[in-house]
Amino acid sequence: MNDSWVLDELKRRNILQSGHFRLTSGKHSSGYMQCAGVFKDPQFAAAVVKTLVQHLDYEVDKVISPAIGGVLMGYETARHLQVENIFAERAEGEMALRRGFSLSPGERVLVVEDVVTTGGSVKEVLGLVEASGAKAAAVAVLVDRSAGKADFGVPFHWLVQVDLPTYEPEQCPLCQQGMAIDKPGSR
Repeated sequence: MNDSWVLDELKRRNILQSGHFRLTSGKHSSGYMQCAGVFKDPQFAAAVVKTLVQHLDYEVDKVISPAIGGVLMGYETARHLQVENIFAERAEGEMALRRGFSLSPGERVLVVEDVVTTGGSVKEVLGLVEASGAKAAAVAVLVDRSAGKADFGVPFHWLVQVDLPTYEPEQCPLCQQGMAIDKPGSR
């Protein structure tokens, strides 16, 4: 469901960046999606998330997202869907529900994230959903940079899909060229 106007805006706003990056997953890449930039402009964020939400057809009771990247995405999605919003955050290295947030057995939950590369954080959140007895209806993200490889065991929706190569650090051609590395992620 590539909405080309969104990709054009991500490039224009320098949200899609080029360079040498260490991703949250630990992998290296020549491209980075600084999706936090989407939320600098509330009108742009509302338009982008509204476009994504229009592609979703699920009854959900709650939206949950992983901190930190997904927090604003989760809020804006829940606002459009007019449902409760919560987020999971790391506690002692693992995703957990804190701040009085909870999931109840049988609740229908939409898991959202700003960008997915390996899907590790989303999988951790899905584990919390399953452990609580709630039901994950789907996963929705602004940007899928997994090249279609992310599999969450539930329907997976993205607004934009980009193919940005990733490398294990020891096989990174940018490291081999001696290019300085940037670590813009949240971990």
